[in-house]
Amino acid sequence: MSSIEVGQIVPDFTLQAGGGKRVSLKQFRGRKVVIYFYPKDMTPTCTEESCHFRDYNDQFRQLNVEVIGISPDDPKSHEKFAAKHELPFLLLSDPDHAVCEQFGVWTLKKMYGKEYMGVERSTFLIDEEGRLVKEWRKVKVKGHVEQVLEAVKAL
Repeated sequence: MSSIEVGQIVPDFTLQAGGGKRVSLKQFRGRKVVIYFYPKDMTPTCTEESCHFRDYNDQFRQLNVEVIGISPDDPKSHEKFAAKHELPFLLLSDPDHAVCEQFGVWTLKKMYGKEYMGVERSTFLIDEEGRLVKEWRKVKVKGHVEQVLEAVKAL
């Protein structure tokens, strides 16, 4: 499993958003992009993380940053999740885990003694030229969005 490293240009990808819309990373060239990968819509920790990004979205926007959430859930699930929690940013569907694998976040996980493949909660900051400038892996939600915002401000 290969993973993009800090300093590298992030290869373009296209994923499905709600309403049948297809979104490509290259659409955001000229803006900074924060991509956060999360395991599943409507689960407690994923909801908390997404709502934190929602609460700070205006500050990210003022800094010319596009926030994007990605999980394996389908677009309909994302639409319900975004509507229920008033999420003002794109949620993209990666059902075959291709982009998760590209970023190295599709990993072996363990819960209750069982092993399974799933998304490791991770966030990536991409600059205006499409270069990965910072990554956070195995994210703990408390204080995370604030750390990402500070990293954006430091660029």
